[in-house]
Amino acid sequence: MIKIAVPKESELGELRVALVPDTVSRFVKLGFEVLVQTGAGLGAHFTDADYELAGATIISSPSRLWGEADLLLKVGPPGIQHGQPEMNWLKAGSVLISFLDPLANPERIQELAQRKITALSMELIPRSSRAQSMDALSSQANIAGYKAALIAAASLPRLFPMMTTAAGTIPPAKVLVIGAGVAGLQAIATARRLGAVVEAFDVRPAVKEEVQSVGAKFIEIPIEEDTATNGGYAKEVGQSTQERIRQVLTEHVKKADVVITTAQVQGKRAPLIVTEEMVGEMKLGSVIVDMAAGQGGNCACTEPGKDVYYNGVTIIGPLNLPSSVPIDASQVYAKNLLTLVKYLVKDGEFNFNFEDDIIDSTCVTYEGEIRHAKVKQALSTLVEA
Repeated sequence: MIKIAVPKESELGELRVALVPDTVSRFVKLGFEVLVQTGAGLGAHFTDADYELAGATIISSPSRLWGEADLLLKVGPPGIQHGQPEMNWLKAGSVLISFLDPLANPERIQELAQRKITALSMELIPRSSRAQSMDALSSQANIAGYKAALIAAASLPRLFPMMTTAAGTIPPAKVLVIGAGVAGLQAIATARRLGAVVEAFDVRPAVKEEVQSVGAKFIEIPIEEDTATNGGYAKEVGQSTQERIRQVLTEHVKKADVVITTAQVQGKRAPLIVTEEMVGEMKLGSVIVDMAAGQGGNCACTEPGKDVYYNGVTIIGPLNLPSSVPIDASQVYAKNLLTLVKYLVKDGEFNFNFEDDIIDSTCVTYEGEIRHAKVKQALSTLVEA
């Protein structure tokens, strides 16, 4: 019987939990034994009693929990707990599944390989119809985009919707969303539901129809280079293209009441899209919500985790927005993990078939080796530097 362990997240401010009681009961019915650390679900408002009722065993000692795990499920990567590196508690041969940010932290992946831990990174689930139900990046980005629009609406010193009153008509707010991935599309849809007039830009012309389908006007900028990866994500474009984009967007940013930026590139600094000069031309009271703050920000004035006031404009750099909606974020993440584990485990045993594109893409370490080419390259670049 495979033992699944669910630890309490150690990262400051992380309120999500890898499994919710409902998914625990499903794992138990499938024949897994589930161990949950004391208080693991409290940040998401799930009690130890809820987990016990679902069939889990509650364990107070984190080192014991990690040490007994055949499969450890987390939200964030291993960190520090009670002054000890959590990774040191994992037994050789065990399997870890979580967000690992492998391209930005290849040293962590190297350490997992050295400890003979098989690690799967949720960031690397391929964007395909087969893997859609496992795609945790998308499930969490959906929540983040929704919350970003709410933060913008709450921070803007005017109304989002048009209102006709006895005292006159109040025009709707103008919102610009830069980046039309999952987070951007949800930010558009939420801003539209709140009554704003929305326009959006993405380097991938193919997303024009998706932008229009959620009620926004698409800003078209002719781009000659390839702008999308095989998985459908946006590629980093060249400096000349970035400069052309900034030139076109300057007028749109200037007219906007709210700008929400979402552009990120895995393992690299977020592209700079909104310059200090562009912010300086915005209207007093305007708001920027920079969802790429954790990667350095799309706006030159962004400070990660802080609100900055520049020339009468508020620039908000939120970190870990999904954690601010921990109940639903945990529920959808737990379903992503349930689907992935059911796919990975056959007849009570792990099945690492690397001819399968989902397993091949997601598994970063196996039998003491780093097996992901881009992670190897990132580590090599780090060593050379």
